[in-house]
Amino acid sequence: MAGDVWGPVLSLAGVVVGGGLTAFAQGATQRSAERTEQRRQAVAAAESRRAEQLQVLKEFVAKAQEAERVAYSRPDPWGDDENGWMTGAGPVMTTLWTASGNVMLLCDEALHEPVRLYGYALNQAVWRDIGDSEVNEHLETHKAAFMTAARKSLASG
Repeated sequence: MAGDVWGPVLSLAGVVVGGGLTAFAQGATQRSAERTEQRRQAVAAAESRRAEQLQVLKEFVAKAQEAERVAYSRPDPWGDDENGWMTGAGPVMTTLWTASGNVMLLCDEALHEPVRLYGYALNQAVWRDIGDSEVNEHLETHKAAFMTAARKSLASG
């Protein structure tokens, strides 16, 4: 009778081992799929974040260009709101400062100082707090520093 028992016992042991290996393989496959999904989600989030950063940088550059146009079109000498220049300059500078705040909020910390300095230089150029310097000469260094920092930030992201 001992020989009759070994057959079913070995068969049952085979089923248990096979079931265990199947469960282990399914668990490993599930964990691998979860890790792949997490990586996919991390890549998607990083791409979304980069697109958002690129958008605020483009907005800041556009607002900086508007501020430059205002600086170049400023009447000299000026007093009252000649031809509506001051009425138009105020909102342009407000949108520039808003755009710079968005950069500070959403972009790498390495951009904070170049954005602040470029915005400050634009503000000085618009309100002619630049002495005898030309607008482009006054802005050149700060604009170049901002653009370099922006490129580095986007490349590293």
